[in-house]
Amino acid sequence: MCGIVGYIGYKQAQPILLKSLKRLEYRGYDSCGIATIKNGELHLFKDKGRIVELEKKLPQLDGKTGIGHTRWATHGEPSPINAHPHLDCHRRIAVVHNGIIENYLDLKRRLIEEGHLFLSETDTEVIPHLIEKYYRRGLPEAVSQAVNHLSGSFAIAVLGTVSRELIVARKENPIVVGLGDKENFVASDIPALLDYTDRVIYLEDDDIAFITSEEVKITHRGQPAIRNWQVIPWRLEEAKKAGYEHFMLKEIHEQPQAIRQTLATYVPETGTITGLDIPRDDTEPNILCLGCGSSFYASLVYGYIFDKLGYQNIKSQIASEFIHSSGVKDGTWVIGITQSGETADTLKALKKAKEQGAKTIAITNVIGSTVTRLADHILYIRAGPEISVAATKSFAAQLIIGYLIALTVASVDSYTRDKVLTELRTVAIRVKQILDEADCLNPIATLLTKYSDLFLIARGINYPVVLEGALKFKEIAYIHADAYPAGELKHGPFALLRENTPVVAIATPDETYQSLLTSIKEIKARSSPVIAIAEEGDKNIEQIADEVLFTPRVEPLVSPLTNITILQLLAYYAAKERGCAIDFPVNLAKSVTVP
Repeated sequence: MCGIVGYIGYKQAQPILLKSLKRLEYRGYDSCGIATIKNGELHLFKDKGRIVELEKKLPQLDGKTGIGHTRWATHGEPSPINAHPHLDCHRRIAVVHNGIIENYLDLKRRLIEEGHLFLSETDTEVIPHLIEKYYRRGLPEAVSQAVNHLSGSFAIAVLGTVSRELIVARKENPIVVGLGDKENFVASDIPALLDYTDRVIYLEDDDIAFITSEEVKITHRGQPAIRNWQVIPWRLEEAKKAGYEHFMLKEIHEQPQAIRQTLATYVPETGTITGLDIPRDDTEPNILCLGCGSSFYASLVYGYIFDKLGYQNIKSQIASEFIHSSGVKDGTWVIGITQSGETADTLKALKKAKEQGAKTIAITNVIGSTVTRLADHILYIRAGPEISVAATKSFAAQLIIGYLIALTVASVDSYTRDKVLTELRTVAIRVKQILDEADCLNPIATLLTKYSDLFLIARGINYPVVLEGALKFKEIAYIHADAYPAGELKHGPFALLRENTPVVAIATPDETYQSLLTSIKEIKARSSPVIAIAEEGDKNIEQIADEVLFTPRVEPLVSPLTNITILQLLAYYAAKERGCAIDFPVNLAKSVTVP
């Protein structure tokens, strides 16, 4: 959600802030603004709408220090008044904020009683007024005192007209300091920094950073702290569209590379699995996988993978539900899956599990993210930056990690292990084959846009895949899509089958195949159109489905990787046909950093 950027150095801040904000558009937002300081005077401009619209209205705001923000509304509707930055009463302090201030109503009431004037409906506005209240011996001390009174989650960046520093603070919300030469940068996510530096400092909870153009000083709960800088492993080119119309399409096409790179990280040419950072002292421990959205659906695939390899002590739970459960027993392995490493519900769930004595493992795409400092063991997917809100290549890479964990903890013989690893290497080629012929999916996608409702069905290991596929249709094409295990249709959903309710069915040639064909026949008896996804050479499916999309032959165990590619492409082309904002779906954000 929301995006923060900041700059202090020897260049004009405005163009840097705007360019950096554009790199964060994928996080989702409905308003934006920037503030700069020059000669002790604060210059501010903000409005609702996109950054490109802001630029058309934006006057020249001089100054070599500034902050910027993209807001995703939580408290108060999208409007110029509610947009960030927010100011104190005397326009000497400007603040941008990500997160939720839970005690803002109480703080606001007290501040109003003390004479402070509020203009917006936001929780954020209490922060500059609180800093103003404690402003006695300079901005650093005032910020330090103010954050002690904030309850909730936040990442903030603060400017003051009489301060030569840019000040940032965090609690349960990410913020990163980028290091330059006689200039420094601030951002809530790495892509905003890639144009300017590859050296970053990840702040930790309760850190406050005091930043000038020459240095960065950090305190942790009032005491000096040292945070080592790290090199960003991503290249700027990876965060650009590279000729594709949308980031989502680019990232779908990057899936073979994400599969190969993640696999190569843990399976070198020797063919043995190595470097997998997981506990080694348990035999068949209970494993609980936690995630949200696409990451949760990946965890459901894990359960089928483990089961196929003879390991049953694994289950999955939505992270936001685990938070309110009784938790886990001491010694359980809890695997938290989060592409960004900043998903608030997953972080809260992992904290709870760790407090209960669980061994925590994080699967993430972002080095240095919050989850990497929280979990006991870290497994990185190697997907590169994922900009589009809809997860694609990260989902595929998460599945690869699931196969590798299963092969490591399950009691499989060397023949089975080698066979699965060979299939995983081969599946990247098969996915590439699908991508090379992607245009042939356009007619089917166009057909699906004529309907307002859609069912997706599968059995076995591809059931979570249709859940993920349905999510894609909902989030980017705005088509109401429900996914079911095929056997569940008769337990209610059959009542909705009509000529105008198409069904997409995955027919994998495994032990579920014949049952799936029976389900399709039952659906056809209710006159619903059926689009089947089946392995090439399947003659049976052609006789009963209205349309068939063929995938290259792969071992059924790894078929989720080919089948999800088909569903991603169908959703993408349907969204394009409908004229949807594919990379920036309405009301959604890439990183859900507030519960």
